[in-house]
Amino acid sequence: MPRETRDVSPLDDPQRVRAADGRVLHVPGEWELLPPGDAGLTRKLKSLGPTWTVKVRRRKRLESRGVWAPATNIAEARRIVEAQRADPAYAKRRSADSRRRKKVQGAYVQEFEAELRTFLAFDARHADLEMALARAVAAHATPVGSGTVARTKRISLERRAVAAVIAWLRHQTTAYDSMNVARVKGRRREIRRMLADQSRQLLDDYRRGEPIEANSCLLRRALEAGG
Repeated sequence: MPRETRDVSPLDDPQRVRAADGRVLHVPGEWELLPPGDAGLTRKLKSLGPTWTVKVRRRKRLESRGVWAPATNIAEARRIVEAQRADPAYAKRRSADSRRRKKVQGAYVQEFEAELRTFLAFDARHADLEMALARAVAAHATPVGSGTVARTKRISLERRAVAAVIAWLRHQTTAYDSMNVARVKGRRREIRRMLADQSRQLLDDYRRGEPIEANSCLLRRALEAGG
């Protein structure tokens, strides 16, 4: 059993875990837990032999709580990674990779913001709000690791932009976050659908160029509040 690489979930007893098939497994005595946080070290460790990755579900995402592995493998992985990182060439590669990622991220933010403005399409009299809203939504939705819909590749850029705007409006211009939603199947989905319809109606007012008093403008108030 310890020879198998697997994903497991934690139990109250730190020396026991639950396998995907429901079995309770005892952590081998010669194993140690490598904490999460160093992706390079974790990858090297997994390449050296069997590991048990401890995962917990947070909303729709699985998060690692560390990796169990033989203590000797953890020590060897640390030795290899530290030697690699001491090489001057490693620092150069890291710097080049960082510049490349920043360039790619900057290009995506610009592309996403442009797609947001295409979706918003406010009347000229509300052009300032269109730009401010697009920037606010992009700033919230595009950071790497944010876990927002803007980071998924499973749907088109157009659909990502629409979903990001509706989500931002739900949290910034409605009482959704403070609602006490009954634990009834489908109820939260129903409320989100209702609020999405309200948000679309709100956007339509700006698209039509309806005159909106500054003190009653939900978008302006949300943006000024730092949303």
